[in-house]
Amino acid sequence: MPFSALRRLLVGGIMATLVSSLLPWSSALAEDAKTVRIGYQKFNSINILKGTGALEKALAPLGVKVSWHEFAAGPQLLEALSTGAIDLGHAADAPSVFAQAANKPVIYLAAEQPYPRGIGLVVREQDYLTSVQDLKGKRVATGRGWNAQYLLAVALQQAGLSYKDITPAYVNNAADAVAALQSGSVQAATLWDPFLAAAQSQPGLKNLRDGSGLSNNRTFYLSTTSFADKHRDLLKTFFSELSKVSQWANAKPDEVAALLAPQLGINADVLQVASERRNYNAVAITPQIIAEQQRLADTFEGLGLIAHKLQVADAVYPVSLLP
Repeated sequence: MPFSALRRLLVGGIMATLVSSLLPWSSALAEDAKTVRIGYQKFNSINILKGTGALEKALAPLGVKVSWHEFAAGPQLLEALSTGAIDLGHAADAPSVFAQAANKPVIYLAAEQPYPRGIGLVVREQDYLTSVQDLKGKRVATGRGWNAQYLLAVALQQAGLSYKDITPAYVNNAADAVAALQSGSVQAATLWDPFLAAAQSQPGLKNLRDGSGLSNNRTFYLSTTSFADKHRDLLKTFFSELSKVSQWANAKPDEVAALLAPQLGINADVLQVASERRNYNAVAITPQIIAEQQRLADTFEGLGLIAHKLQVADAVYPVSLLP
């Protein structure tokens, strides 16, 4: 079996979790969280963790089940998190800032490594656009609060343009952005992996600009203070299993692609391209990462897309949950 190596790797962690079944949080958890509800989007370390079944095995001795909830993009996931429909999940940098700006009770638990090549501005070759400057006066499909919307904003700034120099065509998901581009109703679309990798594989489409030098495009793991305070040890188990899967994913992008292709309905070759340019390892929220997010928040405020100044540090959970 292609994932036997991963399963062997997980045995040690599973056995360690069995030993921990008498932890003091287990009885409290049984009363108010017999099922932990996790939100995910296509193609992420949480998505990979779901595919392996490792978290279910680690939590089974404690009588805790896992339910998985897929979302089209970060804004929808964070809305569900803020309303109590899920307990934790992941989202990119921009949706996380917009959630805080909307006073949603979500908090940063950890971050992923930079992933600048995982976002892009995609155009059609037949439109002969060769630089970001060529987007002046054009319609661009993007989403409100997307990580790739931030790329669009800062790429325009670097090119000596402003957000007002393009006409944003707001869509709700990546599929709609690609459809608008292919139909010619827009001249560019902002995308993220794996949708970016899929678009790059299509004849006639090309990536005009990725995030290199402009955005670190980090994924963040988020929850609420109330859940984190009650279930720190559960979250530590989650991050422990996530760490094992992430290390495997970094070393075996081809196996990641084979694992996710059936459940995502995306070609394994596309997923491998996206996985090879990503580092899945979670890291603690550092002052540097907070400063990155603050620059992002300040940029959106300057564009008038966020109504007031916010302090990113206020939404960072003060306790490290990483192994």
